[in-house]
Amino acid sequence: MRKRLTRPKSNASEAVVAQRLAKLEAPEPVAGIPGPGRWLVALYEPTALFSLKISSATSSVGRTLVIPTPYSIKMALVDAGFRAELSAAQCDALLRGLAGVEVRIAPAPKVVVTHTFVKVRQQSRAGDPLRPYGSTIAYRELAYLNQTTKWAFDLAGAEELVAARLVELLPHISYVGKRGCFLRFLQLYRSTALGPEFTQPVNRAGGWSPPRHAHIVPLDDFGPEADLETLSSFTQHRPKRDRHRRFVETIVPVGIVNQGPGFTQYSR
Repeated sequence: MRKRLTRPKSNASEAVVAQRLAKLEAPEPVAGIPGPGRWLVALYEPTALFSLKISSATSSVGRTLVIPTPYSIKMALVDAGFRAELSAAQCDALLRGLAGVEVRIAPAPKVVVTHTFVKVRQQSRAGDPLRPYGSTIAYRELAYLNQTTKWAFDLAGAEELVAARLVELLPHISYVGKRGCFLRFLQLYRSTALGPEFTQPVNRAGGWSPPRHAHIVPLDDFGPEADLETLSSFTQHRPKRDRHRRFVETIVPVGIVNQGPGFTQYSR
């Protein structure tokens, strides 16, 4: 009996991305931002010290990252959506749309991280209702970011509505990371390619080696099934790794150039 030949199914998503790329190579504006370029780049100036611990760190001890993660940037956009009076359904649609958008970050060219121990108040385990909190110490790191930082969003993975939301909401972001890590929005523009000052995922195939001044850290991002109900801080749902939240080994193009008992200096 002869085998029946079947044609391979066409990949609809690849076709959609190819169409978007062709459109993005044209000089026509996308959401009001002139082209060409697949990357929407937002430029920010830090106005306060930055701090954001890696997700695997404990509450009392943990070294700070020197850049925000794609997850924290996307959540800042969702927060900006609520502050811009978008409905919960619109913010959920934004969050789901951002799951397919790649984000790359250009850190400040020079970063100095301070190593400090601070006194904090922590909930007591003794169960004394008159003294619910006790005094203890915790290790904290704060990063001084010299000059501007850039966030790049790949519009090839963004539908038109998501691209319009990015242009609308990026100027509304005033802090990222821990509350109080303030920054000031400066500019939006499009770019056809990103330079070596931007992060990139680790590719260990072939004779790969990281840049001279760089370090590698796992940065968290939205997973393919991310939704507002699961990732909200006010829900009982637990996000699952690689479904709602994923971690990507990433090259951060600044490396340690000086170090002392109370500080670490990074540079390109």
